[in-house]
Amino acid sequence: MDPTIKKAISLILIITVVYVGNKALQSYWGQEAVNNFAFPIYSLEQAKEIAHRDNKLVIADYSAIWCPSCRKLGKEVFSDKTIAKTINKNFVYARLDYDTPEGESFAKKHGLAGFPRVLVLETSGEKIVEMPLTFNPLEYEFNLTKVLDAYSN
Repeated sequence: MDPTIKKAISLILIITVVYVGNKALQSYWGQEAVNNFAFPIYSLEQAKEIAHRDNKLVIADYSAIWCPSCRKLGKEVFSDKTIAKTINKNFVYARLDYDTPEGESFAKKHGLAGFPRVLVLETSGEKIVEMPLTFNPLEYEFNLTKVLDAYSN
């Protein structure tokens, strides 16, 4: 075999192994972050049903398990006890993964590109507001409170 072809094949294999390995590692870390959420995680349909029954709003988190920013949001915000208390009391959390048909449909419906993107929805699924992206739990809590205050008026 021609040495140039061997080098090209070797390079392609190395790039593939690095890409697949990195995505697997990022996915593992992402799942670890999700496992530390202090509130239940539902599909969008389940969240809308529960929110309707319990008179709550839906938090729809459009993200990817392998996304570093999504993982950071999970670790620094959604794992925070104060945030969890607010979510458990006033919201039902739905996670929509980019790599799923549900996530794809959700992104298309709401015109979302990139992630993480967190929308607050009515029980009908209509968007109330998109949450500003912050990794600071105090700011996130403030933003959740603003949504609740505006929605209850």
